Amino acid sequence: MSQLTQEQISNLKQMLDERAQALQGEMHEEVRDRESFGDVASELADPGDASFADLTVDLQNAALTRDVTEMRAIEAALQRVEDKTYGDCIDCETAIPYERLEAQPTAERCMPCQEMYEKTHANAAGGSAARGATL
Repeated sequence: MSQLTQEQISNLKQMLDERAQALQGEMHEEVRDRESFGDVASELADPGDASFADLTVDLQNAALTRDVTEMRAIEAALQRVEDKTYGDCIDCETAIPYERLEAQPTAERCMPCQEMYEKTHANAAGGSAARGATL
């Protein structure tokens, strides 16, 4: 594992656990809201109202997809903690600075490798939208 202290690892793990709990709550709420808007959208006779309800459902689907992606990143980071590889760049295996992990606990790469990854994968993965999931 990187040069992180047990206290730092514990702090970062707590941050990951807390964010996972918050995400679970958000996802449950989004699913509940999506179902209610879906019911409303199918019952509306006015095309404008139905279009707005459909748009709302689409936005909630996008939010749910974003949350699922973040939850997967959290689970992967927690697995790296268990595997004792957390804090090591997955590309060059150098230590990721604590300050970077504190800002982005799911970070898989050091900054130089992340920048290279973004340059080489931005077009293939949909540009800046894809970058947010891997930071």
